[in-house]
Amino acid sequence: MLSSKEIICPNNLLDLAHKKKGVKVAVVNAGKPLPMLSIQDAVNENLIEPIFIGHKVEIEKCAEDIGWDISKYELIHEPVENDTAKIAAKLASDDKVKIVVKGHIHTDVLMKEVLKREYNLLGKTRLSHIWHMSIGKDDKPLIITDGALNVLPNVKTKMHILKNVVNFSHRIGIDRPKISVLSATEEVLESVPSSIEAAEITKLAKDENLNADVFGPLAFDNSISKKSAAIKGIKNLVAGEADVLLVPSVETGNALVKMLIYFSGACAAGVVVGGKVPVVITSRSDEAQARLASIAAAVVALD
Repeated sequence: MLSSKEIICPNNLLDLAHKKKGVKVAVVNAGKPLPMLSIQDAVNENLIEPIFIGHKVEIEKCAEDIGWDISKYELIHEPVENDTAKIAAKLASDDKVKIVVKGHIHTDVLMKEVLKREYNLLGKTRLSHIWHMSIGKDDKPLIITDGALNVLPNVKTKMHILKNVVNFSHRIGIDRPKISVLSATEEVLESVPSSIEAAEITKLAKDENLNADVFGPLAFDNSISKKSAAIKGIKNLVAGEADVLLVPSVETGNALVKMLIYFSGACAAGVVVGGKVPVVITSRSDEAQARLASIAAAVVALD
């Protein structure tokens, strides 16, 4: 059942990112092969100019092992793994970098630092995570949010997540995204709290006149399949044509993304948005192409 397809960074995302050249990024605890390879790929694509943070000897040895001369790039020596996040957050705070990229460091350690108010990295909306999912080089993306950062968001937080994903959708060329507020059912049922919240979010989105078509509750099948929506008699602008799935919890989003990766060979480009700088928090098990796509998504997310 597991897919043997090669994971490929989509052209549509790379093409958009190529419009912005050589963006300065902080690579947090950079001295491991997979993060280094993805940074090398992004440099070769002329997307970024890295500042490496971490143990100097380990970073230089890692670069040497993959045959990459990094002598022309800034390297900040910090041997204590968890302290590398502080340096990256300060660089972002001082406008010396535009993107923060997670290397070999725990996500909670990095995000805890980014969230500290002393760095002034928070924006008008709450931070949220976006997955740009695609299969093949020219595939139309499916966006899933939030599957990594906000664990069990309430309606207020989901509205922040919604506004962030509308903004990101506009940046990737979806002028009026169709957003499904996901539940296990297309009916509003007291026994399914996510369905009640989905209906509330639908109303709030309409009241706030967001530049998107938002509808929920919808189940997964009638969000993405016209046939399923038609069989169930569901008629609205989103059913069967969703560009975005706004999930009820991190477990739902995480599971959907991992299933698409492992069963379909999808490329998952993940980025935290809503703050002063995008933050790339790829998993240590992610393929290099997915890491490249995540960096591209962060570049596209820039103001």
